Amino acid sequence: MELQLRNISGEVTGSIEVRDDVFGAKLNPALIHQALVGQLANRRQGTAKTKTRAEVSGGGAKPRPQKYTGRSRQGSIRSPIWKGGGVTFGPRPRSYKHRTPKRMRRSALISALSGKAREGSLVVVNNFDVPEARTKAVAEALSNLGAGASVLLVADGASAEVLRAARNIPRLKMGPSHTLNTIDLLNHRTVIMTEQAVRNAEDIWGGRFERKRVAVSAGVEE
Repeated sequence: MELQLRNISGEVTGSIEVRDDVFGAKLNPALIHQALVGQLANRRQGTAKTKTRAEVSGGGAKPRPQKYTGRSRQGSIRSPIWKGGGVTFGPRPRSYKHRTPKRMRRSALISALSGKAREGSLVVVNNFDVPEARTKAVAEALSNLGAGASVLLVADGASAEVLRAARNIPRLKMGPSHTLNTIDLLNHRTVIMTEQAVRNAEDIWGGRFERKRVAVSAGVEE
């Protein structure tokens, strides 16, 4: 599979051959959704908590006599039906951890990345060396590359000064190739990768996981 290779001025300077198993995989919406749900669940802190009637301060004394007042029977001012009382069936601290197998996470990321390449939302540049490390220069380079409303910049090999200058640009997220994930790919309309980032992504995500065949009866690996 070939992708166009551009410079920071937006001009096509050639093409780059990429691996089909990373940038040309079949789209699998169900798998992407499962990986997305798992990643969002793992981000949750799970610290939401309300106090029950046993945990709310006060309420030990009976607020009024049981009989002869003409009013309802009440045993505590911290009953859930009272203002300032405890909460019934409120949230308690819990773990939202969701384990998605490594192969599924990898396949979902590859599927999302291939979808970006297929729809033309993936831009590959030979490098991201802007003339000067200023926010204005970085914004101009992104505009030349056809950046949309939101951009994910994977600029492996770019200088620290350039990356620092890009931090002030709104709706722009940066990160090295080994931090690519499904949520970032789906949350950004345009993905810009340097040629080095593409090669690093192929090294990380390319190929298949080889499972060792083990002869159980003999107890030795084949």
